[in-house]
Amino acid sequence: MRDIAHEVYEKMKVGSTAWIRPVAAKGDTIENFQIAHEQARQLADEGLINIATVKRSEDGLIDAIRILKLA
Repeated sequence: MRDIAHEVYEKMKVGSTAWIRPVAAKGDTIENFQIAHEQARQLADEGLINIATVKRSEDGLIDAIRILKLA
């Protein structure tokens, strides 16, 4: 499984924000996107990003995460 959070992090500049969302063209689904939140939390624990917002769909699944690159 691809590390969606790390892919977005690598493309960002320090101080910028970005949304992490599933990309259907790359085979992502809302169900397998749930691991992206754990991946983002690991980056946050390392002090590389700050998780600003976590959006959830009506059924409670995470469908978007907004991050700020710190380092």
